[in-house]
Amino acid sequence: MQDVSIVMCGAAGQGIQTVEQLLVGIFKNAGYNVYATKEYESRVRGGSNSTELRVSDSRVSAMVDRIDILIPFDKAAVEHLRSRIVSETLIIADQDSFGTVSNLPQEPVLLPFKAKAVEIGSRLYTNVVAVGAITGLFGLDLSVGEDILQQKFAPKGSELVDENIKALHAGNALGIRLREERDMSFLMPRSADVADEILLNGNQAVALGAIAGGCNFISAYPMSPSTGVLEMLSGLSHEFGILVDQAEDEIAAMNKAVAAWFAGARAIVSTSGGGFDLMTEGLSMAGIMESPLVVHLAQRSGPATGLPTRTAQEDLNLAVYGGHGEFCRLVYAPGTIAQAFRITQQAFNIADRYQIPVFILTDQDFVDSYYNTPTLELSELRNEHRFVETDDDYVRYRLTEDGISPRGVPGFGNGLVRADSDEHDERGHITEDLEHVRPAMVEKRLHKRRHLLEGVLEEPEQYPEGKADSYVICWGSNRNVVKEALELLPSPGLAMLHFHQVFPLHPSAAERLATAKKTIILENNATGQFANLLKIHADHDIPAQGRYLRYSGKPWSVEEVVDILHKEGF
Repeated sequence: MQDVSIVMCGAAGQGIQTVEQLLVGIFKNAGYNVYATKEYESRVRGGSNSTELRVSDSRVSAMVDRIDILIPFDKAAVEHLRSRIVSETLIIADQDSFGTVSNLPQEPVLLPFKAKAVEIGSRLYTNVVAVGAITGLFGLDLSVGEDILQQKFAPKGSELVDENIKALHAGNALGIRLREERDMSFLMPRSADVADEILLNGNQAVALGAIAGGCNFISAYPMSPSTGVLEMLSGLSHEFGILVDQAEDEIAAMNKAVAAWFAGARAIVSTSGGGFDLMTEGLSMAGIMESPLVVHLAQRSGPATGLPTRTAQEDLNLAVYGGHGEFCRLVYAPGTIAQAFRITQQAFNIADRYQIPVFILTDQDFVDSYYNTPTLELSELRNEHRFVETDDDYVRYRLTEDGISPRGVPGFGNGLVRADSDEHDERGHITEDLEHVRPAMVEKRLHKRRHLLEGVLEEPEQYPEGKADSYVICWGSNRNVVKEALELLPSPGLAMLHFHQVFPLHPSAAERLATAKKTIILENNATGQFANLLKIHADHDIPAQGRYLRYSGKPWSVEEVVDILHKEGF
């Protein structure tokens, strides 16, 4: 096999995430390409949570329905995943805790995970024994696993490291014996280069991109699935000089970020849809103040609390139209880890240059999934601070030909820096001049800046490149699953058109779609929010039968997209 899907499932609190992290690290450091994603319920204990790990000799970055190896940590896991279990699925479970499960396509392999752990010293090592069994099946060098365990448990003492290494060896022996008895092989080519690559999830990529963009302030109220950005920037705050504020609520977080930009800082807020609802008044304040702003909006299923740990693409309209009044903004939706890093970095420069809010729109599937990627390119990164040193005649909201007023910060120069959330004249004084000042200010904040943004708009990605007359359209996190489906089912004239910049649209989008014979779209919402955006801003109408809309809270799998392509006759 050249691509193996390993799924582990159990209740919250059973250590599924620990097993995932250990296996991903071991496989990657052993030279395998890896991809990991998770689905979990909104509870601290109980329920059924699963994580999928793909191990491959080529790059993988999307979910598959197929389960080659299933490790259930309780019987409920089998029921949770029954629709994905087939006769080829190898089920490996603990002999003491699994019990009897009826109507399985094949009998599970029962191994003494817990018994071996107890022999070593504690049932707490059961999961590490299971990890060892997988290393034995794949014939992995145990020194790689020992290094991972050393890194993870060294802060807790050498005795704990030694016990875990014993558990790894015990499980490895079980896996080797199983492989030999069943005459099975999971060996596949490895690459030394992969071992030197990095593992990042979407939240980590956004956080690193913020650091690269000169971010020195974050204010956020924890809200899944966006909290990882706050956590990572907090952990790196001393190293990179970042002031971290866990705000009392999202209203305060947004207002503090606007205040930070006013003082000359580079600030980001990180939230999800329900939190951003509370931020929209502050967003409008940034709009009329002409304040730069960077917003990471990690989508989840709504309305209200909805499904707080599930994925969705339901907040596009919120990002594009949120906030009262009319003002310019830019909305990104990265599809890859590398894109998330690059886009977040440049978001700070674009916000600073054009004095507008810039959004990085992600979702639960994107921020919680991770895979190996080459080292991020840093050599060409440049940060451009656009505020000016003020003089005695400084005029904050001066009407200029290009629509960009000089932005000063208090204390940098001799000028008085004013800001007002009411409509104001060039000097920042409240005005109700409806004949001249109000129209000129709206024109400057909206139309002139949108015209300027044309210079930084990015074209959608086409895959494969070359001549195409039909398109599978996607945006944000659906990029990788559509790309892999097209690799499995190539069709002449068919290409993916992925939008990582969803508003405003690059003019080439309308030009390409105008000549397309057929277009279909995949989205994770019920109303086709991006399809509607294409109709309004690219004059391209995708009919209802060509809109594949998922709003269950689940991401698309590669097999499902392949089935769609078959259905469409590609």
